[in-house]
Amino acid sequence: MEVQLFIPCYIDQLYPKTAFNVIKILEKAGCKVHYNSNQTCCGQPAFNSGYWNETATLARKFLNDFQAGIPVVSPSGSCSGFIINHYHKVLKNDPDYLQKHSEIKTNIFELSDFLVNKLGITDLGACFPHKVTFHDSCSALREYGIKDEPRELLKHVSGLKLIEMNESDTCCGFGGTFAVKNTAISTALAEKKVRNAIATEAEYIVSTEASCLMNINGYIQKNKLPIKGIHLADILANF
Repeated sequence: MEVQLFIPCYIDQLYPKTAFNVIKILEKAGCKVHYNSNQTCCGQPAFNSGYWNETATLARKFLNDFQAGIPVVSPSGSCSGFIINHYHKVLKNDPDYLQKHSEIKTNIFELSDFLVNKLGITDLGACFPHKVTFHDSCSALREYGIKDEPRELLKHVSGLKLIEMNESDTCCGFGGTFAVKNTAISTALAEKKVRNAIATEAEYIVSTEASCLMNINGYIQKNKLPIKGIHLADILANF
């Protein structure tokens, strides 16, 4: 199967290894991966900050950069969910691009959803001999709608032990510009998330969202705590 790869800006700029691991995973799953190097941000940060005209510009660019007939796969439920559920709001006065959005939105997938529900793959032959716990991103869980898919993939990783933490579906405190505008609240949420993870005796906190992991790892590193955040793709690529 041919797929188009959409890499969110956080991963492109800060975690490029994760992007290459996504390609490795998709190729292992039998996909031919196309990457359009002209792609940029999906527009979610601008949208959440109230800059809808700028978001519309990025939305049009996205819809020009990707084809409707080939699945678009991304290692982010947050970005995927935003494109699917919110582009029509900023393009409401642009019928041509509304049509483009209508044609492509049913063919946009977060990575674990694509592997499990589109390809029917739960075992990639990965090995990761560590205890891990899982953080459900707010957007990935509530807007895109993934919960079981990442866990199903983790359960089939050789040597991995998945231990659920308390309140796995509670916000980590990132929330885009929320972490900047409400630093004290964000830090308290990150602290609670990390404490719950450490209580499981896990070595890693796994998530599908690089943005959440950036916030979580920032708190961990600042406080020199014995746990690390890791993207799901960086575990699945260990084969």
